[in-house]
Amino acid sequence: MSFFAAFREGGLALQQRVENLFDVFFDAAGNPWRHLGALGFFFVWLTAASGIYLFAVLDTGIEDIHTSIEYYTQEQWYLGGLLRSLHRYSADALIVVMLLHLAREFFYGRYHGFRWFSWITGVPVIWLVYASGIGGYWLVWDQLGQFSAIASAEWFDWLAIFSTPAMRNFITPAAVNDRLFTLLVFLHIGIPLLLLLALWVHIQRISRADVFPSRSLGWGTFAMLTALSLIKPTVSHGRADLSMVPQTVGIDWYYLFAHPLMYATSPAGLWAIAAVATLLLCILPLLPHPRQPPVAVVDPANCNGCRRCFEDCPYFAVVMEPHPDKPGHQLARVVPDLCASCGICAGACPSSTPFRSVERLVTGIDMPRQPVSALREEMECKIAALAASPKIVVFGCECAANARRLESADTAVLNLMCSGLLPPSFVEYALRGGADGVLITGCREGSCAYRFGAQWTEGRMSGTREPHLRPTVPRERLRIAWADRPEAGSLAAALAEFRKNLQDLGADEKRPRAYTPRRIAYHG
Repeated sequence: MSFFAAFREGGLALQQRVENLFDVFFDAAGNPWRHLGALGFFFVWLTAASGIYLFAVLDTGIEDIHTSIEYYTQEQWYLGGLLRSLHRYSADALIVVMLLHLAREFFYGRYHGFRWFSWITGVPVIWLVYASGIGGYWLVWDQLGQFSAIASAEWFDWLAIFSTPAMRNFITPAAVNDRLFTLLVFLHIGIPLLLLLALWVHIQRISRADVFPSRSLGWGTFAMLTALSLIKPTVSHGRADLSMVPQTVGIDWYYLFAHPLMYATSPAGLWAIAAVATLLLCILPLLPHPRQPPVAVVDPANCNGCRRCFEDCPYFAVVMEPHPDKPGHQLARVVPDLCASCGICAGACPSSTPFRSVERLVTGIDMPRQPVSALREEMECKIAALAASPKIVVFGCECAANARRLESADTAVLNLMCSGLLPPSFVEYALRGGADGVLITGCREGSCAYRFGAQWTEGRMSGTREPHLRPTVPRERLRIAWADRPEAGSLAAALAEFRKNLQDLGADEKRPRAYTPRRIAYHG
């Protein structure tokens, strides 16, 4: 294994252990580590809302801005001061979750293949977030804002892209006037607008993008930021004065770390660091990576245009078009460049039922690597080979905890590309075919490799999403146990508990009516 792969694997193991630790205190919907993208959007909305209020009430002039900010910070601390602190801390929190989100997607390997677009469009978002935050410090026009503006001017002057050096605007106090301040205001409004546009582009290939956290996570985060704002409110440095050099300033290391780094190296050195970091992020999708399995395939003769695959696809890879052979009907079509090869669409197809009396099961949409017909054959043969009771069928997930280790004389394991590939009717088919119970496992919510595998599976099994498991199927014979890769032990414990429950229940109590299985030779 190469150093790069070993580094990624080690980071992923650490990431998942941290996520699992937080699951002890929060549910999956409230675990911040599983919803970093949604938290990032939440901080953008919070920063924007507080910024709009501050822009509306503050006096925007080079002579008035510092006095105006001091008034709202000190005198109107309960509203203006609170919102200023919320503006600052939500902006800082945005940096934290943005970098954590970047690291998490890297460790999970979500930067190549069909995900390359989201990764590449996320790179300019980083630049725009930093530019928006740094520009905000200039507007305060205190000693910290003066330091940041001068350091930024020195940095850009090294490129020699301006006909007049930017530093000339900060040589004397008279050089900083309301015209320059108007430009700074324009930049602090224009750059965040570009940031919103970049974020919109960033999620264009993601259906149902997670741009709002759950209610518990959102309100909990807001309460923490509010408490921090009241305990340690944001205050200004002394008024900016270009006739003197500030001796000591309190750096916001989240945004302004680049200034000390530039003075520790040089403007050219800082440009080199920024360029190399950006280049590395951009070339990651081009590095060697595992080849993606074949994409989903639509069979026009078996597609009835129900749109379920279209609704369930996590990446807009399925589109609906007029059916060429059935006027007035629609036909699904797969966009290869967008397809994740996850199989969630096959699990959503109503024709993916194993009860169809055909020798070779052909569905409306299927996965060439793991067709539903082969899954039916494998399940029938493995159930027939079980030699002990209670007989349990486990549907595992390649991206989650290794379910293969659970295979034994009374347990048959079928590993799926994603738990979302499993049609609900397979649970009933397994119980009618001789299984005493069915256990479904896969990635936890928020860590699913294909976003909605766990969520859609739970909805289908509970009857809240089509296609759903029939109400006549005894739910006591079905168990769902989500487990990420490091949780093989907890998955084994869940199986042992399920086995005991089935023994207490009795092998024949409330089992669905049996069927006569077809005799098919399984080549596995």
